[in-house]
Amino acid sequence: MTTHLRPKYISFDCYGTLINFQMAELARELFADRVAPENMQQFTTDFARYRLDEVMGDWRPYDQLLCNSVERTCKRWGVEYRDNEGLKFYRAVPTWAPHADVPNALARLAKEYELVILSNAMDAQIQASVDQLGAPFHRVYTAQQAQAYKPRLRAFEYMIDELGCNPEDILHVSSSMRYDHLSADDVGIKHRAFVARGHEPAWPVWGSHQITDLGGLPALVGL
Repeated sequence: MTTHLRPKYISFDCYGTLINFQMAELARELFADRVAPENMQQFTTDFARYRLDEVMGDWRPYDQLLCNSVERTCKRWGVEYRDNEGLKFYRAVPTWAPHADVPNALARLAKEYELVILSNAMDAQIQASVDQLGAPFHRVYTAQQAQAYKPRLRAFEYMIDELGCNPEDILHVSSSMRYDHLSADDVGIKHRAFVARGHEPAWPVWGSHQITDLGGLPALVGL
């Protein structure tokens, strides 16, 4: 039997879920002269782990976070860190495009639902990405506004408070279990859709509805 959810709001992670997040691809390009091809997969994995570690503490600007993440990854690998190299990643973020399945699905959803973004972005980055998505969003919230990055619960609590709703009024959509689904569950957002983009495994024990791409979301909410 098909499950039809009827949330008041559908909230989305932006980068990775809606926008094709290309941190690993850019790292492969920038570090091709310093990291051997056979080691590059582990290098980009370590870079992702340091980015996750960096967002766990008090809020800091995202450009600082990325510079720290790059520097720590270079230190671990014993390769040259070039000053402010993280800024190349920061400046690239607003240039990345949506996944191909995203614009049509969002357009369908926006006809019936209030769409919301909860992103680990800076205010200066997010609008360029939202403009590429093409659909109207009821609200766009950033880590800068919340003064906390996901997966910290404070980020989700900020969204709930700003919307003036209950957690059960929200369907949260993300391709990341570690950044989104576990924390959303912790704050009481029980309706969640995991988009299986391939950069993280699904964890069925957490009870999220799994879809292969955003094209599967309209059916989940009865469209």
